[in-house]
Amino acid sequence: MLSPGTKAPAFTSTACVSLEKGKEFKKINLSDYKGKWVVLYTYPKDFTFICPTEIVDFDNKAKAFAERDAVVLGGSTDNEFSHLAWRQQHADLKKINHPLLHVGPEFAAAYSLLQPAEGVALRATYIIDPDGVVRYASANDLSVGRNVDEVLRVLDALQTDELCACNWKKGEETLTAKLAKAS
Repeated sequence: MLSPGTKAPAFTSTACVSLEKGKEFKKINLSDYKGKWVVLYTYPKDFTFICPTEIVDFDNKAKAFAERDAVVLGGSTDNEFSHLAWRQQHADLKKINHPLLHVGPEFAAAYSLLQPAEGVALRATYIIDPDGVVRYASANDLSVGRNVDEVLRVLDALQTDELCACNWKKGEETLTAKLAKAS
């Protein structure tokens, strides 16, 4: 995985962005979001059980991310046609509004996203700042879904540009250097 503090590699991907005939796909580049926070998450495969719960939760919280000037991009190593077919067949996925990217081989390699034993995308999350720098990176075992509220919490903390204690939540005091030394 990429480490926080590294420059996020550029990528171009074809994404499933809609179920509307003729508007299903769009080319997406990381550079499209220059100046914005980007929350990039990947999941192992389409037509699985844990993955749609995460996709739907990210989508349900899209407004909260947008309020923080962040865009949400999801994806897996399945291609855009697989994403479309899955969305067409899964009632909850029909309603999502954020792009599902095809994480092709170059993209997966640049972000170190392949789970070695299975050869599928990790259940990974990156938060990329407006300057294109990775500020947060995490990955869960394929069998465990991530916590989208925690991703929001970390985004809030990063956006303070302050020292934030364990379990800090938006609206709470941040630490000062004086307090941090005493801790």
